Amino acid sequence: MSRGKEVKELREKMGMNRREFSDYYGIPYRTVQDWEAEKRELPEYLLRLLKYRAETECRIKRMDD
Repeated sequence: MSRGKEVKELREKMGMNRREFSDYYGIPYRTVQDWEAEKRELPEYLLRLLKYRAETECRIKRMDD
């Protein structure tokens, strides 16, 4: 699965729309939009950090990589 699709999957598991997700993480809305559209690729380490924060703050259950 591409990282863009993983971001979208993470966002949906958290029950957030793009605006809520970008506000929660402090990431510009357009950046999240571009990641999901696969116009920009986010670094692997950043995807892991996004998942980690969601898991530790109990927004989602543990995700398998």
